[in-house]
Amino acid sequence: MRTLNQRPDVIPLVAEVFREFGYEGTSLSRITERTGMGKGSLYHFFPGGKEEMANAVLEDVGAWFERHVFEPLRSEPPGAAIARMWDAVDSYFRSGGRICLVGAFALDGTRDRFADRISGYFIQWIAALRDALIRQGWGPAAAGESAEDVVLGIQGALVLARATADESLFARTIVRLKSRLRPGEGR
Repeated sequence: MRTLNQRPDVIPLVAEVFREFGYEGTSLSRITERTGMGKGSLYHFFPGGKEEMANAVLEDVGAWFERHVFEPLRSEPPGAAIARMWDAVDSYFRSGGRICLVGAFALDGTRDRFADRISGYFIQWIAALRDALIRQGWGPAAAGESAEDVVLGIQGALVLARATADESLFARTIVRLKSRLRPGEGR
């Protein structure tokens, strides 16, 4: 058995199980098997069971994106913040080799159970990117449409890269999406 002393140490391990099997396909047995933790240890960290684990994982993903994507888009100079977003997206999704856990939860029966967290993640991302584009000189309508297109493109590229077993598809899509966000494009 693996010894983990704090809940934050456990969350990334549980996240990967949810990422692989989805909420419905993740059982406590799968979590114990994949993490090497006993049921008692899991319940120590997550007395609310699987649903508490999923909420903790979604909160962790949201916090990561808040620190590395949303907050920079809201507060840093727009050009630097958008460049940082691309780097963060590439790193987090491992250049297309890792699915979006929030997106996966949005696509199955789990969506209603975690609707606020799921929609909040996408709404914040689109709003933060739209606002950065506006600060970069884009018109509000073009900035809003482009922000939606970028988040949609990233999520779609993750799905297609996984479905076709072609991680390079993600990289190609990111190159195309980057070219659409050049300063002065959306006036």
